[in-house]
Amino acid sequence: MLRYIDTDIVFQEIPDEVTLAVNLSGCPCRCPGCHSKHLWGDSGEPLTEEAVECMLEHQKNEVTCLSLMGGDAQPQEVDRMAGWLRRRHPKLHIAWWSGRSLLSPQVSLSNFDYIKLGPYLSHLGPLKSRTTNQRLYRVVHDTLQDITPHFWKS
Repeated sequence: MLRYIDTDIVFQEIPDEVTLAVNLSGCPCRCPGCHSKHLWGDSGEPLTEEAVECMLEHQKNEVTCLSLMGGDAQPQEVDRMAGWLRRRHPKLHIAWWSGRSLLSPQVSLSNFDYIKLGPYLSHLGPLKSRTTNQRLYRVVHDTLQDITPHFWKS
């Protein structure tokens, strides 16, 4: 079962979206220089469909996207939750921020609008760095379209 520590409304994680970021615990990636070490342990509240409905109800339709931040230890559960969100809230965009370099075969692209892949490597920088190893993709017709350059300022 997925567990979450907290949520936040964010504006920079997904371009042109008001995103409800749900920070999942139990991260197995342990990226050196990680700014979210509090997500490494298996703690927090269960991320149930009821919990997500409550989160969204509190936002009064102000968010355009929900992003699952982590969940790499349980990609099949991330996919299950995304599929449920897709069916329950068809106008809501769905994103997943994964610290893995490759997308799990247990994940169906059709359940997502955005997927971020790649561990945080401090010497390469975050998405806003042109040297980053991380990539943010928009899912278009079950293919990944790299939109990482959107974060780079000229």
